[in-house]
This record gives sequence, C-alpha cells and structure tokens, in this order.
Amino acid sequence: MGVTVIPSSSEARLSPRRSILQNGLTVITSEQKALPMVTFNLLIDAGARFEPEAEAGLANITARLLTYGTKNRTALQISETLDYLGATLSTGCGEEAATVSMTLLKKDLDTGLQLLAEVLTASTFPAEELDRQKQSILASIRAREEQPGYIAHLKFIEVLFPKSSYGRPVEGTADSVKRVDRPGLLDFYQKYYRPNHAILTVVGDVSHEEMTQRLGKVFQPWEKGSAPVGPPPLPAPGPAGVIKVNKDLTQANIIIGHEGVPRSHPDYYAIQVMNYILGGGGFSSRMMESIRNRRGLAYSVYSAFEPEKYTGSFQVSMQTKNESAGDAIRIAIEEIRKIREQGATEEELKAAKDYLIGSFPLRLDTNRKVATFLSQVEFFGLGLDYPERYPELIRRIGREDVLRVARRYLQPEKLIVVVVADQTKAALKTPLDTGKGL
Repeated sequence: MGVTVIPSSSEARLSPRRSILQNGLTVITSEQKALPMVTFNLLIDAGARFEPEAEAGLANITARLLTYGTKNRTALQISETLDYLGATLSTGCGEEAATVSMTLLKKDLDTGLQLLAEVLTASTFPAEELDRQKQSILASIRAREEQPGYIAHLKFIEVLFPKSSYGRPVEGTADSVKRVDRPGLLDFYQKYYRPNHAILTVVGDVSHEEMTQRLGKVFQPWEKGSAPVGPPPLPAPGPAGVIKVNKDLTQANIIIGHEGVPRSHPDYYAIQVMNYILGGGGFSSRMMESIRNRRGLAYSVYSAFEPEKYTGSFQVSMQTKNESAGDAIRIAIEEIRKIREQGATEEELKAAKDYLIGSFPLRLDTNRKVATFLSQVEFFGLGLDYPERYPELIRRIGREDVLRVARRYLQPEKLIVVVVADQTKAALKTPLDTGKGL
C-alpha cells in the first residue's frame, strides 16, 4: 500500500512525521530510541455522539468489546497472547472519539500489529461477552449513582447541554444499556471503525518509513468507509439556575459553570492563562486563596475550561460543609466578577505564564503521553509544530487579553449551580441571584 507523506515542521525532541495511507488512515510517528519499546495510540471518530439516544452507551460497549474476541482469537487467547508478549492493550471511549492503545517490545512488533489489526477489523462481539460487559457496566452505573461528585457532574451536563449527546453519560443509563444488542454493535462497528475516520500515532524505536511500510501491509484489508460525520448540532445552553439534589452527606458537592469554548477557539490560550489565575492554578489561584486559605470553607476548589472539539464547558468544582455551601458559592461567584472587573496583576500574569510554559514538557515525559498528545494534536488540527509554538502562544498573552477574555467568557448571569448536599442543612436560596450571589 502506498502512502502520501505530508511534510511538517518538527519539534526537536519529538520529531513528529505524518503520512496518510491509501485507505485513508492518518499515521503519525515519533522515533524514540531510548528503549526498545513501541507505543501505539489510535483515536477514531466513533465516540458517543454518533450513537442513537435510545441506545446511549453503544459506543462505549463497542470499544470495550474490541478485545473480547475476533474471527481468529477468543478473548482468552487475546489475553494469553498479551501476557506472553508482556504487552498491554486497552480501549476507551469518550464523547467525540474512541481510543485503542498498545505498548510492546520492538521485537514483538509483527505479532502486536497483527493483533491490533484484528481487533480493528475482525472483532466479533460474542453474545456471551456482550452480556458480561453489560452486567459490568450496569453495576458500575449503580455504584456511580451513589457518588455525590458523579451525581453533580451528571446533573450539570444534563442542564448545560439539554437534549444533546454532550448532556448524557458516555456509559449510558441503565435503561439504554439494556437496549444495546449485538446487531447494533456490529452495525456501529462496521460503520464507524474505518481507517479514514482514524489517527494512529506510533512512538518508540521505529522509523517513520519502517512504520508506514509495516502498517500499509497489515492494514491493507481495512477498507475506507463513508465520509466521517461532520460537527454535531449543538443545542442552546440550558438556563441559569440552582439544581439541588438532596443526599445524606456531611460534605456538599458543588459544580458552578456554563458553556465554554471548543479547543480550536482563537482565545483558547488567553482563557487558559486567565483561568489559571482564577481557579486553575492550585494553591496559587484566587479561588483557592479566598475560599480555602482565607476562610477555610473547602479543602479543594478548582476551575477549568474543558474544551471538546466542537464545544466546551466552564466549571468550578468544590466540596464544603453543608452549612457553608451558600457562602462558598457566593465567594466563588464574587471571584468570577472580580477578575471580570479588574483583570490580573503583572505578578499573577507572570506566574501563570511561567507555570504553563514550564510544565508543558511534563505532558511529554513518557512514550504513552507523547502518543496520546500527538493524536490529540492531529484530532484538534493544531499542527505538528504545535510543541514549538506553544511557549510563544502563552508568552504573548498580556493583561489586556486576560481582562478581555474574562469579560467575554465568564458570564455570571448564565451560571448553572448544582449542589448535592443535605439540603436541610445547606439552606440555599433559589433562584440564583447573579447580582448578589446566593
């Protein structure tokens, strides 16, 4: 199978290279010779956003079952092969994409590639394995429904993204998981697990030329599918307000937030700097200083702009005593307003940029992290020279940028507040008064 090589600017240490095989599979490599190991990370457009609402959890179950039987091997044989090689093979599923990861010794590359090709092109989804996985997922759902942090998260996304796949859990619900059947799995697999929907990143003791040649042979039978589905229709964010869930707890679990931005947004980097100062910077953030250090209301408080490919969210998460929930929420909202009104100091700006630039290499200190990172760089369309450009993207952010994005992307009037607590002790006011807090 021939390849089309697409030149790119290369970061000195990662030296990523990119090719597209004839069947449409995008291949990215980073040659790392320190250890005789090879790590694969496959990211494929087969996430939960592609499944029918009535069968929520279908994409997740499909990904989980990839390694539980192929036309040539049973689940036990796959497990025994991995044990014999000392290799790891895992799968996962998110809202927008599914993943398959494998790590093995260079000497076992041929066997590992054959196994990887099998799970991607010849999985059979045995009925008995499907039943086991469904029971396992149902047990997990029941367990998570007792976790206050998960309950708060679930309620938050339900309100933020109403009637959207982004507003429901990737693992589905008890009712929807029960509806998933083998014909539906096979149909989803055959439709979405196609090479032209996928990015395969390879990091380790292999050259780009060697890897594309090997992949071209082993994946030759993997045929293109129809054109990948475009961006999903995104609903209008849900209304501001307070959602109270009563649980017999000593600690209130709180999420405050609203719609965010997608990863491709031009203000993404200024937002990250601003958020580091507000609540993303751990003990150096304003929220941590105001809520924990000064008043002792919460052990931990953290804010984040969480980007997806097509949308995103802004969230403040914290735990506090039931009785102090109202005060903690009020102070968090005050800090949001304060940074919108005053921006950041030069000292805060410098500390935020120094940390974001200085910590960047920690994302790339293992082959697995590099493989995941480069897959995401390609998925989000950032360009393979992104590691080179990142420091300057952060360095050029000024105080005026922080103030501008705070005023534009922090919206107190749109805040959704979810409080999972003993409501008789929390005694929150409602509806949310965005002018004065709770």
